[in-house]
Amino acid sequence: MLYSDHHGWLHGWLRRRLGCAAEAADLAHDTFVRLLGSHTRQRFDSVAEARAYLRTTAQNLCINLWRRQEIENAWLDTLATTPEAHYPSAERQVVVLQALEEISAMLHALSPKAARAFTLAVVCEMTDDEVGAELGVSGRMVRKYIAQAMLGCLTLRARQTADELRREYPL
Repeated sequence: MLYSDHHGWLHGWLRRRLGCAAEAADLAHDTFVRLLGSHTRQRFDSVAEARAYLRTTAQNLCINLWRRQEIENAWLDTLATTPEAHYPSAERQVVVLQALEEISAMLHALSPKAARAFTLAVVCEMTDDEVGAELGVSGRMVRKYIAQAMLGCLTLRARQTADELRREYPL
């Protein structure tokens, strides 16, 4: 009932937002899948309440889509400057894109200052004091931010290792 009552509206809202009917259809579908897959059963007292929930969920999916597109475009820009002889295989490109998306999601889960501190320290190779000056925090706070991000990286690596082990040694 929820699907039939609101799918057309949600698809239209997404189509206007994204400018692409195919992406809108995919995200509308994903929105309902996410709702049905949630551990708590949602009950809505009104059409407005149901649509607010669906719109919020769909908006979050749009943000994830746009983030993925940014990452893919940056990757394609990098490939465009790479000599063809050094192109990674198609499989390797998929692995790199997945890793970049996971890192991006991990950074977005951090506070903005922690994500920025990690990026400045790792990508820009700035010292703790330089990062601290940029962010207006102490070098000690920078180390705390970087530790938070490193914990996120270690968690990603542990998850990747567990996935590899499950594929290699299925139960």
